[in-house]
Amino acid sequence: MMRTPLLQRGLITVSEFRCTAGPDDRPFVEQFDRHSISYVRKGSFGCRTRGRSFELVAGSILVGHPGDEYLCSHEHCHGDECLSFFLTPELVAAIGDRTEVWRVGAAPPLPELMVLGELAQATAEGRNDVGLDEIGQLLASRFVEVVSGRTQKPTPATSRDRRRAVETALWIDANSHRPINLEHAAAQAGISPFHFLRLFSSVLGVTPHQYLVRSRLRHAARLLADDEISVTDVAYDVGFADLSNFVRTFHRAAGVSPRRFREASRGNRKIFQERLALH
Repeated sequence: MMRTPLLQRGLITVSEFRCTAGPDDRPFVEQFDRHSISYVRKGSFGCRTRGRSFELVAGSILVGHPGDEYLCSHEHCHGDECLSFFLTPELVAAIGDRTEVWRVGAAPPLPELMVLGELAQATAEGRNDVGLDEIGQLLASRFVEVVSGRTQKPTPATSRDRRRAVETALWIDANSHRPINLEHAAAQAGISPFHFLRLFSSVLGVTPHQYLVRSRLRHAARLLADDEISVTDVAYDVGFADLSNFVRTFHRAAGVSPRRFREASRGNRKIFQERLALH
């Protein structure tokens, strides 16, 4: 595991993690020492914590609670990359410190979190003028708002089922700019569409179509940090066939239009202040 510290402030610390482990590497038990939110930006891994198992793919969130033990494995993929935000108790108290929220273990790929995760990654790569501490606090605040009231059932699936779901999710993410329907994804998994829909949803917490759309939104958020690509080109490049549909879908996820999101990525802090004020 390679850890690269990116930011250390009074209330928040940010690090990038790159893991190269694979199926042959033996997992070991670790422990969270702080509240944390880790955005999975590439690859996949399994995680077991507090008696529950999760499969995390690009766009998922690993949630840490101080003192909780966890075990990560890479049965289905070699390696992953995460952008992790570690929060002080003071910041957690200000955002919302409900224990049941911070002990959910993981959050599936949710559009409201994925677009902010990609903006955070763009910030980490120096592709915009937003502060990592700013986007980190916004992401944490949005996480508490979105996850409150949600529950995620344990995955009653075999190891083979989990492998099928994760590998198909990786395929969907890599090909999300192309037309993909349920039959295409089910054929990739090698099972009937009916059984694939149930399996995928059970393991990953979202339907195949939801994951496809959210992958497109995640890639769009990354591209919007580049001023040289028009919003129209971004929409078509990531796989949306209709510009107005892209704008509506992105606005519903981010709470702002693609254009306003781009303005925020270029340093318009007023937009972030407005979003934080709403939460």
